[in-house]
Amino acid sequence: MANSPAPALTLLEDEEPLLREWLRSSTIKAGLARRARIVLLAADGVANTQIARLTGSSVVTVLKWRARYEESGIAGLTDDQRSGRPKRLDDFDIVTRTLMPPPKKYGVTHWSSRLLGTHLGVGNATVARAWREYGIQPWKAETFKFSTDPQLEAKVTDVIGLYLAPPENAVVLCVDEKSQIQALDRTAPLLPMRMGDAEKRTHDYHRHGTSTLFAALEVATGQVTGAVKSRHRRQEFLSFLRQIDRAYPGQELHLVMDNYATHKTAEVRQWLDKHPRFHVHFTPTSGSWLNLVEVWFGIIDRQAIKRGVFTSVKNLNKKIREFIDGWNKRKHPFVWTKTPEQVLEKAKPKPTSETRH
Repeated sequence: MANSPAPALTLLEDEEPLLREWLRSSTIKAGLARRARIVLLAADGVANTQIARLTGSSVVTVLKWRARYEESGIAGLTDDQRSGRPKRLDDFDIVTRTLMPPPKKYGVTHWSSRLLGTHLGVGNATVARAWREYGIQPWKAETFKFSTDPQLEAKVTDVIGLYLAPPENAVVLCVDEKSQIQALDRTAPLLPMRMGDAEKRTHDYHRHGTSTLFAALEVATGQVTGAVKSRHRRQEFLSFLRQIDRAYPGQELHLVMDNYATHKTAEVRQWLDKHPRFHVHFTPTSGSWLNLVEVWFGIIDRQAIKRGVFTSVKNLNKKIREFIDGWNKRKHPFVWTKTPEQVLEKAKPKPTSETRH
C-alpha cells in the first residue's frame, strides 16, 4: 500500500555527497534535483506520503524513484531509456561525479575516462569531452608548500625590493649552491639525433662521483661567477665568498641567499662582519624559489647536465666551467615582474573548505 510505512532507503556511501551536490546546484535540471531530494528524504526514513507533499510529487512518483535508486543507484535517477538514441548525462553531471573520489571497490585514487564512463554508463569519449569543456584533469596532480617563516612578509618585501629597485651604485647577486651533481657515464655511446629520430642514450649508467656548483648570479646583467667544489661545507662557501670579493673589488654587494645552515655559521658571520660592503638578504624559510639563481640552475641542468655524459668528476667540472664561460658571453638580465603584494597573495595559505551554506 502506498500509505503504509516504508523502511528507510539505504544510500551507497560514495553517492550521498553527489546527491547533496545536486540539491545545492543552481544549474542542474529541476527534475534531477527533485529526485535527489526524494531519495535523501527516503534515506532519512520519511514516510512516502510526506515525501510526496514536501517535493510536490505524487506517491506513485516517490515509489518509482525509490525503486529506481534501489535497483541502479544514482544512475537510475536519470530518465528512462527510450527507443532511439539513449539520453546522455549532462557535462555538469559528469564533472560533478569526477570531483568526488571513486568508490572503494575500484581501488583507485582518481578517475580515468574509461572507468568513469563505465561507472556512469556513458562512453569514455563523452567523459573526455566534458573534462575538456570544464578544464578538468584528474590525471594531473601538483605539489605545494607554504612558508611558515614568521618574517615571511618582511623577507619577501626585502628581496623583491632589491630586484625591482636595487640600491644605486650597488650590485645585487643571487648566491646558492647546486649540490650532488652526478658525473654519469652511459654504458654505451649516445645515438645522435637524426632526421625524424630523437637522440637516444642507454637507461643505465656508471656513477663516477658528485660535484657541487657554487654560483653568484648578477641580476642586472645575468653574469655568473661560479666555482665547482668537491663538498659544500662552510670552508667551501667561505672560499666562494672570497672569490666574489675578488670578482667585484670595491663595489657594494647585496647577496640574496637561502637559509641553508652553511650560510649562517659563526665563521661566515665573522667574515661578513669584516667585509661591510657585503649585505646579506635571506629568503623566507621554504622560499628558495625567490632566489633567481635557482632559475639559472634550471637552465644549466637542462642545457648541460641532464643529457651530458661525464667520464669523471674532473670531466664534469670542466664541462660546467665551459658552460659558464659560454653563458657569460650570451648572458641576459633576469627581470623580476611581480610585486611583493602579488607574491604574498599566493605564498600565504588559502582556506581549503568549499562548503556552501
